[in-house]
Amino acid sequence: MTPLVVVLTITLLLGLQPVTTDLYLPALPTMQRELGATASATQMTLSVLIICFGLAQLVCGPLSDRFGRRPVLLGGMALYCIASVMGALALDIGTLIVWRGVQGAAMAAAVTCGRSMVRDLFQPHEGARVMSRALGGLGLIALLSPALGGLLLQWLSWHVALLATALFGAATLAFIAWRFEETLAQRDPRATQLMPLLRNWQGVLRHPSFRAWTALLCCTYGGIFTILASSSFVFIDVLGLSRLAFGGVLAVNSLAYIAGTVLCRRLLLRHGLRGAVKRGAAFSLAGGLGMAAFSLAGVHTVWAIMGPMLLFAIGHGVNQPCGQAGAVGPFPEKAGTAASMSGFLMMLTAFCAGLVLGRSINGTVFPLTLGVGFFSVVLATVAWTLVQRDGDPSARPGRLPAQAST
Repeated sequence: MTPLVVVLTITLLLGLQPVTTDLYLPALPTMQRELGATASATQMTLSVLIICFGLAQLVCGPLSDRFGRRPVLLGGMALYCIASVMGALALDIGTLIVWRGVQGAAMAAAVTCGRSMVRDLFQPHEGARVMSRALGGLGLIALLSPALGGLLLQWLSWHVALLATALFGAATLAFIAWRFEETLAQRDPRATQLMPLLRNWQGVLRHPSFRAWTALLCCTYGGIFTILASSSFVFIDVLGLSRLAFGGVLAVNSLAYIAGTVLCRRLLLRHGLRGAVKRGAAFSLAGGLGMAAFSLAGVHTVWAIMGPMLLFAIGHGVNQPCGQAGAVGPFPEKAGTAASMSGFLMMLTAFCAGLVLGRSINGTVFPLTLGVGFFSVVLATVAWTLVQRDGDPSARPGRLPAQAST
C-alpha cells in the first residue's frame, strides 16, 4: 500500500468512532422526547455503545493477531453496517440501545485493527507522526459529523441521522475490500488460546510504559467523552443554542483538535514523544481548569465554556496520537493485543464517566465543566510524572525505560 492509502485507511477506520458518536449528538434531546425516554435511558444509547466497544476490543485484538487484520476488518465492518441500519429503524429506546451496543462491538474491529496496523508498519516515533496525520483526517470527519447530524435532524429526522452512519460504514467496507492489504507480517496461532491470551494480557498490563501511556489515553479520552456526552444538553437545553448552532460548536472544537494534531507533529520532531505530551498536557490543564473556574464563578455563557473547551481539544490532538503509539510501542509482536487492552481501558473510563453523567445531568453546566476539569488535572499529573519516568515506548518487557526527553 502507498503511504497515502495507509493514512487514508487509518483515517477511515478510526473515523468510524466520531461518526458513530458525534453525528447523532444533536439528536439526543429530540430522541428523548420522541421515544418517551428519560435522560438516563437516552444517555445509555451512548454509554452501552462505549462499553460494548471496549469489551469487544479484547476479542478483536487477539483475533487480528491470530487471523490477520483484513478478515477481522471485513467481518466487523459488515456487522457494523447491519447494526447501523437496524438502529436507525428502532421505534423504542430499548431496541435502539441493543443495536447501538452491537454497533459498538462491530466498531471495535475497525479501531483495533487501525491502531494495530500502525505498529505493524512503523516504529513508535514514526508511528506517532503517521497517527497524527490520520487523526487530523479524523478531526475533519469529527468536524463534519455533528453539523451533518444537525442538518439531517432539522430537515428530516433522527432516524435518518443514524442511517448516515450505515452509509459511512458501507463506504469504509468497500474501500477496505478494494485497497487494504494485510499488514501483519506473521500470525500468532496461539493468540486466541486461553492461557497464552491471559499471559499476553498480563505481560502487557505489567509493562510500565504501557501503563503510563494508557493512563494518559484514559484521561484525555475521558475528558473528550464528557464533552461529547453532556455538551448537547448543556449548550441546547441550558444555554439555549439551536441544534444547528450546537453542531457549529462541535465543528469548531474539531478544528481545534485538528490544530492539535498539526502541533503534535511539530512537537514530536523537536521534543520526542514524552516531550510532546509534556507540552500537550499544559493545553489540557488550562482548558479543564478554565472551564471549571468560570462555571464555579457563576459565568455560565457559551464562550465561557467553549473557549476553554478548545484548549482541551488542542491538548487532545497532541496527547491522543502520542498515547496510542506509545501504548503499543513495546509490543511489535502482539500489537493487536496491546491495542485492544488500551482501547478497553479507555472505553471503561468513558463508560464510568457516562454512568456519572447520566445521574448528574440536572439542567446546569456543572456536570460538563467539573467533569472536564477533573480529567484535565489527572491527565497533567500522569503526563508530567508517569509518562516522563516510564514512557519509553521502545522498552521491551524486561527492560528499564530510558530517561525522558526534554
